[in-house]
Amino acid sequence: MRAEKPVGNRLTSARVLGDMKNVTEVQRRPSPGGRPQPLAVYEDRLWVGAWETDHIYAIDTKAWSFEKSVPAPGKPYGIARFGSGLMTVVSLGEDDDRYFYRYDSAGGFDPSSKVACPDFTGSHLAADGSTLYLCQQGKRQILTLDANLAIARTIALPTRCGGFAFGPGGDCYMITADAEFENLEFARFDLRAAEPKPEPIAAVPFDARGLTFDGTAWWTCHREENQIVAFTV
Repeated sequence: MRAEKPVGNRLTSARVLGDMKNVTEVQRRPSPGGRPQPLAVYEDRLWVGAWETDHIYAIDTKAWSFEKSVPAPGKPYGIARFGSGLMTVVSLGEDDDRYFYRYDSAGGFDPSSKVACPDFTGSHLAADGSTLYLCQQGKRQILTLDANLAIARTIALPTRCGGFAFGPGGDCYMITADAEFENLEFARFDLRAAEPKPEPIAAVPFDARGLTFDGTAWWTCHREENQIVAFTV
């Protein structure tokens, strides 16, 4: 697929909130589809789901070329690398019911893998080895799921979640927000704790959704601006 011209690299100026500064943007690029949200790193590519097209895209982040465009079974709300492929959460039908689907580059989306999310709700996904984590925003909780997608644990969510992912050292990190989905922060969120609480690291000065880590930088989406952003802290 064709390469897109970059919007340009930029750095975010520091905005001090108490002792907290902003995350530092290192790239801000155009999305291959309108209103991007979920992201994951898979097979050395950044995979992004877009709401306007209901597709997922594989992006070479160095050349910013869109190497694959795949129609999803529905509107993509969550993506995480899980096992040998990607696990996705998509919305189906007028009732906005949420389902899991597996995807791999060889076979695409597997229709036989369709499984309803608990209570037909869920959005952001993160994975750590054989464990999958599903954010249920309306219920203010994160579910720990085993390899068979059975619930192993329910974790109360003390803030709104704009996305979460595992990063350096195997720790979990999250984009948190207040009840109005404002005052976004990048925070460590220790899912191993009995009652995890976000530990703020840096402010996020734009309306970020989705989160993944490529080994060097974090990636998120500025959804309503149709942009994909890489940042460090």
